Amino acid sequence: MPRINLLPWRDEQRQKRRLEFFVAMGIALAVGGLIVLLGHLAMNDIVDQQKARNDLLKTEISALNKRIEEILELEDKKDRLLARMEIIEELQRSRPEIVHVFEELVNTLPDGTHLTEVRQSGRRIEIRGTAESNTRVSALMRNINASDWLTEPDLDVVQVREGRNSDGTRASEFTVFARQVSTEAAEEAE
Repeated sequence: MPRINLLPWRDEQRQKRRLEFFVAMGIALAVGGLIVLLGHLAMNDIVDQQKARNDLLKTEISALNKRIEEILELEDKKDRLLARMEIIEELQRSRPEIVHVFEELVNTLPDGTHLTEVRQSGRRIEIRGTAESNTRVSALMRNINASDWLTEPDLDVVQVREGRNSDGTRASEFTVFARQVSTEAAEEAE
């Protein structure tokens, strides 16, 4: 039997298309929402992983900073110990110097000259004494200048003392400054 449609067929077709459109639109919105949700979850996961990495880096950086501080403290201690060692080595090297200086004082002292006081301040030595004449003081200065352990003689004062010595000679009081030669320079001279 033939079918006779009394309804306008175009309205029915329009509603059918409209229904299909809304169903397709709903599916598209659902798929789009699902994609946005998955993207949002994926980005949150990436952000959380990066935050975890950042936290790990921060803890490692703080641990490294503590190690660096310890290393700097150790280096500072090392520098102080090296400075102490250098001072001790310098003292060890200079220990025999005073013996050489006294020996040179004895060797440079001409006959008729007597020392009353010897003072040392750093490398500078002050020598006070009495001599039978100014010639003996000059000889002392020449001997100091020729010495391997003493150098740069400088006459400060020569005073003739009033009266005579116990042996009947006149005495001159003098003050001479000299500079002690360092161990390295003395060893090079020898």
